[in-house]
Amino acid sequence: MIHMREFNSFELKNARFLVNKQVAYATIQITATGMKKSILDATVPVRAYFVEKKVHDFDKQLQGQEHKRYVRTFILNNFELIETRTSFYRPNTKKGDPRIWISKIDKFTSPDDIFSIISFKGDLYIINLTKVDIESVYLSKIENPIRDLINSINNMETSTSDELLGLIRDKMSDWIPTTVLADTGVGREVEKQLGIEMNDSKLADYKGIELKSKRIGSSTNSALFTNAPDWDLSKCKSTKEIVAKYGYYRDGNPNKTLQVTVTAQKPNPQGLALNVNWNEDWLEANSYDTILQANGTYKKIDDIAVWTLFHLHQRLTEKHHETFWIDVQTRIIQNREVFRVLSIEHTKNPILPQFDLLLDQGKIKLDLMLCRPSGHGDTYSFKIAKKDRPLLFPESEIYTINSI
Repeated sequence: MIHMREFNSFELKNARFLVNKQVAYATIQITATGMKKSILDATVPVRAYFVEKKVHDFDKQLQGQEHKRYVRTFILNNFELIETRTSFYRPNTKKGDPRIWISKIDKFTSPDDIFSIISFKGDLYIINLTKVDIESVYLSKIENPIRDLINSINNMETSTSDELLGLIRDKMSDWIPTTVLADTGVGREVEKQLGIEMNDSKLADYKGIELKSKRIGSSTNSALFTNAPDWDLSKCKSTKEIVAKYGYYRDGNPNKTLQVTVTAQKPNPQGLALNVNWNEDWLEANSYDTILQANGTYKKIDDIAVWTLFHLHQRLTEKHHETFWIDVQTRIIQNREVFRVLSIEHTKNPILPQFDLLLDQGKIKLDLMLCRPSGHGDTYSFKIAKKDRPLLFPESEIYTINSI
């Protein structure tokens, strides 16, 4: 599977403009071979986007030309609107690798171009990020389909975030006591003030907007989502087996625990590290010798667990299509914590290929909290530092509620 190159400055400007307008999209890099054969790989991020938008699910599609499916498509080329169609199919060869082709796309792109695919009301819209200056077209005095599309999507997306922002300003500008003095106390109280009941849902908290509350000055990374390994693909078939092999005893407890951070940069003290397997499109947790070899690598000892990048992308888009990252100021008054909201960072539409790169670079980490003596459930939590969030979410808005 070919992996998309990084955006150049012009493409990144286009991507940021779309995100700032709350337009969710997938991206594909077109190759010379793809143009010649009229074939494009449906990469993991593209497939995840299609599933999220209910456009198409390749996992449910049978192989062969007779099972090919078409979706009406419009190519937006500056001020032009060209109607065409996109085909989805899985060939009988090469394990039925998912393929797509956008008719007429070769007339508006060159090899190595990157274009965006936008789903809206059942149709697909294509904009070449390498060639079209989206912001200039949008701001033009001439009526154009790019502006019409962006405004239609933006109008649908902004009402909920405005409603939520108004509620936070109304209910959490002044000091509020937390119900419990614990790490989760502020987050629980924020949700309570907004009328959100505690639940184990994997979906976003408030009408599709995820809420992440954090005390200012905290050095902990921000949790993106939790996701257990794919046990069918993993060598270890359960959390219990992982802890039995790699856990440790602590504080005189007779049972093993495993509470560690794992990254792709180097093995942790337990010899655990992540690896993005680009050939298989999955993330691996493996065990390694912790002594650096002469060639600058660590010797792999054993396989542990696997997550498919496709399902990690799904979790990311489920949770963080739109997010309010809430920074709060806290005080302790008579042994009780009180807080007020200082500011909110409002992010939208994570760039899915960036998620994989950030895993590979060690900027997205995995916290294992397994078999905790406290009795809390086992969690596999993917996290990112605040300073690295702009690499995953290319544009954001800051709302100031209070000053310190």
